[in-house]
Amino acid sequence: MQEQRVETRGYGRRTLVSAFLFLIVIPGTILFGVYALDDRKYYFISLLIILYTLLPFAMVFERRKPQARELMVIAVLTAIAVAGRAAFFMLPQFKPVVAIVIIAGVSFGPEAGFLVGATTGFVSNFFFGQGPWTPWQMFCFGIIGFIAGLLFRKGWLKANKRSLCIFGGVAAFFIYGGIINVGSLLMFTPSISREALLATYASGFWFDLIHAAATVIFLFVLSKPMLEKLERIKIKYGLIER
Repeated sequence: MQEQRVETRGYGRRTLVSAFLFLIVIPGTILFGVYALDDRKYYFISLLIILYTLLPFAMVFERRKPQARELMVIAVLTAIAVAGRAAFFMLPQFKPVVAIVIIAGVSFGPEAGFLVGATTGFVSNFFFGQGPWTPWQMFCFGIIGFIAGLLFRKGWLKANKRSLCIFGGVAAFFIYGGIINVGSLLMFTPSISREALLATYASGFWFDLIHAAATVIFLFVLSKPMLEKLERIKIKYGLIER
């Protein structure tokens, strides 16, 4: 019983650290790159984001050594997301990344969701092209996985197609689109005006809508088989608890 209470406190502490890193430190780092480094050091900012993302996982293993199989599943999910993004390169915004990131967050927790999303954004851009947009994409993918994991843990997001598709569509349109449009504007001007922001959102509306529709479609097709398979793997190998 005492050991269980210790684990619960540790898990809560890890979540608070993760929330601080993902919601405050990483956005602050991105803005530091925009204003202090003039968007010229995006590789450096991207690597900092990955470093921040790995810190909560160091806390997971602070009382024991990590098992290779625990990290392998996260790596495989990232590889699937990267391959999926590359496979649909000819269709702008029609990508499965957000769907896979949500599945990762639901299955392995918010920290894993952010890690898969941020790493996917960085690695896949070696194919699509690195640039000042990379940190923004890493953050957008990652924060959706983090929120999905948190909502699922609280019971507000269910592991069924309807719930996941609704969340995925809303997240892709409002969270990813809402943040990436601000990032796109800051790539061209350091100052934000209401007129410029409205014009950016208007020009990105159809791209965001396609992205949201793609996320719904991929979640409808992939969520049930992937979650069932991941659950069996977790039970069989005793992987990271949510």
